[in-house]
Amino acid sequence: MKERIKSLVLASLVAASLVQSYFLIYRLPGGGDSIVTSETNYVKTENMGQERDIEELIFPDQMMIHLGEDKHTVFYPGNTFYQLIYSRLQGRTFDDFQRRTVQSVNWDQIRKDNPGIELSFKEGIPVALLQRVMRLGTDSLFQGETINRIAIYTAKNETKAHALFFSAKGDVVYEATQADLTVQDVQQHVDFGTNWTPYTLTDGGYYIPAEPLDAVEADVPTGQFTVEQMQRSLFFDPSMTRNIREKDGSEIYTDSKRSLQVKQDQRWISYTDPAAPPAGQIDAAKDALSAVDFVNQHGGWKGRSRMMLDTVDNKTQLEFQQYYGSFPIMDSVQFRFGTISMEMQQETVSSYERSLEYLNEGAETKKSVKLSGGDKLKALIEKVAGESRQVVDVYPAYRPSTIEGGLKLIPVWVIRFSNGEETTVS
Repeated sequence: MKERIKSLVLASLVAASLVQSYFLIYRLPGGGDSIVTSETNYVKTENMGQERDIEELIFPDQMMIHLGEDKHTVFYPGNTFYQLIYSRLQGRTFDDFQRRTVQSVNWDQIRKDNPGIELSFKEGIPVALLQRVMRLGTDSLFQGETINRIAIYTAKNETKAHALFFSAKGDVVYEATQADLTVQDVQQHVDFGTNWTPYTLTDGGYYIPAEPLDAVEADVPTGQFTVEQMQRSLFFDPSMTRNIREKDGSEIYTDSKRSLQVKQDQRWISYTDPAAPPAGQIDAAKDALSAVDFVNQHGGWKGRSRMMLDTVDNKTQLEFQQYYGSFPIMDSVQFRFGTISMEMQQETVSSYERSLEYLNEGAETKKSVKLSGGDKLKALIEKVAGESRQVVDVYPAYRPSTIEGGLKLIPVWVIRFSNGEETTVS
């Protein structure tokens, strides 16, 4: 009997020792959540949002279908035909790039006269990242480029499809002389747009629908991350942080190195880590990969987002814009929501901003609405532009506003001007 008791006691001690070892190895001091060190040494804390691969964040903001005879239509992300065409193009191979000046390609005339597909990436995507979602050959000159538009078209009496990749710098274009797309392939994709809403290509180079556009207005319930969750996520030892209350009502948590500012009225956080690494050559692709890894480990994602990036002053600036359905959600100074903004230096995060609020999709109420089109939309654009501002893009988006228990997402047209300013009409 005594031996049996001794055995039970010994087994209990061993089990307790194993549990204690587990907590010492896998838990933060003070009983925090489990941690796992990633390839970039970012530390994973508690699960808040979902994790994303960078491939899920790279997709065209618009897909233009050119039907020939100056007829066009536009597909937006989430549209069935958009998804079908894009997935097919991702399975094709483009290789053997020839570099040409942009003046040697009369794209304005080509898209009016010839059937084809145009993918817009707005600010541009580095080729090193584009290669993660498309099969692109390697070329020393092409490899260092950032691409903001891909055009695939067929010309009359030609048996070969053309594939053009436009540099975001605006000076050169690359033609893939080896592309496993036939004329019939391109025409099949173009045919998907035959019975879709017709769009007019304006003199300013942007597209507007010839008739009102079907859209959805939604009341979406929301959830909210707590400040404590973000604090635990962003500081290795939250117990070492101190709290400072600002005159504007915001609060700052700091461990003397990093800081987390919380604006409770806007449910918005700004995290900064001023410990900049030594200056070196910018690699926007590596910075983007590290940024996605950081978000995965510190807050995660809610819903679908599209990545945009730019390089300024030896830093990579990234913005991940959230989508609802086929349209992006606007983020404005008046109402902060829908974007994750980051600044990277040498694959290290120097700033990280996001909303604490998130959409609980699946429990919303929706109603069908119409966005202005044709002459009415042209008149609205002319009114807000006046004579002094040049319009460079018009696209649909959601403007969020607060309702009890959630957000109302109202579809609007966003008008972008040459100076980067934007305004909305509906």
